[in-house]
Amino acid sequence: MQVLIQRVQHASVVVDNQTIGSIGQGLLALVGIEKNDTEASVEKMVTKLLAYRVFNDKLGKMNLSLRDIQGELLLVSQFTLAADTRKGLRPGFSTAAEPQKGRELFELLLQKASDYWPGRIATGQFGADMKVSLLNDGPVTFLLTA
Repeated sequence: MQVLIQRVQHASVVVDNQTIGSIGQGLLALVGIEKNDTEASVEKMVTKLLAYRVFNDKLGKMNLSLRDIQGELLLVSQFTLAADTRKGLRPGFSTAAEPQKGRELFELLLQKASDYWPGRIATGQFGADMKVSLLNDGPVTFLLTA
């Protein structure tokens, strides 16, 4: 599982000209599910997302987590993160999970995140053509793996 997180002041997802998910200060997480991912991968990633220290403390050091700042999390499925880009000039997707497995694991990620951090989780729509807007704070961006 590859999850690209961006620290944001706000972010939103639009599908068919309708905003379906939005957050204030927190993390935008673009989620790529791979073939070998499991429920254990999901559990590890949820823990990491909520506890990863990317927000500044009073001294300007990245010592605070999403939970510490009472921030929000926007989860967006992004199939292209699972691309193999090591060779050639066109991405390959042989490492990506099949759509059904990807949907199941993404929905599990959403469910667990909502269970652990209720009322502070928003999402895009799996498999949809989404328009994602954000105000990156920093910019601060990290690629997390599970």
